[in-house]
Amino acid sequence: MNRLLPVMILTILCLAGAGCATNYVTPASGVSLAKIADDDLRSYYEREPSSPFPANIAIVRVQDSGYVTRTARGYGHGRYTVVTTRDIETDQAYESIVALPLVNNVAPIGRILLPPNASTIKDLRVPAAKLRADLLLVYSVDTTFSVEGNSLGPLSVISLGFIPNKKAHVTATVAGILVDVRTGFVYGTTEATATEEQRATVWSTELAIDTSRMRAEEKAFGAFVSEFGQLWKNVVDVHAATVRPATPLAEDRDTHFRVQFDNK
Repeated sequence: MNRLLPVMILTILCLAGAGCATNYVTPASGVSLAKIADDDLRSYYEREPSSPFPANIAIVRVQDSGYVTRTARGYGHGRYTVVTTRDIETDQAYESIVALPLVNNVAPIGRILLPPNASTIKDLRVPAAKLRADLLLVYSVDTTFSVEGNSLGPLSVISLGFIPNKKAHVTATVAGILVDVRTGFVYGTTEATATEEQRATVWSTELAIDTSRMRAEEKAFGAFVSEFGQLWKNVVDVHAATVRPATPLAEDRDTHFRVQFDNK
């Protein structure tokens, strides 16, 4: 009977309105960027790079349909949703991209420019063009939760306070693709992974679990930005000296393109 006492007390406090959450639902998964590609396979071989250098880069984060966490919510109801809130992306990470050689400026795509039913990368290239961007960096965050090696999967329900004293992991992977806004040419892809490990008994509240998710995703995004730096170096080495001059789309791009973060 004594063993049941803590559980009974917890239940009484929750029923009394002490603010206890009983479950945590893991977020929806990331998006396979290959699945939202624009056209058939042959068309990729027909496309050519066109971006001038220095280049303006538009950045956008996409997630699976119905993506919701404590800190962000996906916008739209197409094949994927777009996350415009910066919750894991730090100023330092964005500044490190701006500081890369031959990067003119960097800006996220705000919600006001996004179609509500986006389904392909072309649906993201259009608002990037409205920003007078030359390149588009599309990335997605895929986060998994596991206890003792058993994956809980997306949209799994975790009962709080009743998890055995075992090792729990939150693993986040950030994957991205760099696309030419004008032609859809793919310059390259990159990804990075980070893991948070702790005792599962720490996952006693929704906030505690979500804090672990945030830490893993922040570390993964920081590592992703570092990996993007290497990808960018390769892009510059191969393409910066061979691309054609700026097209009319890029005229006055310094005037029209601004670093403007959407935190709403």
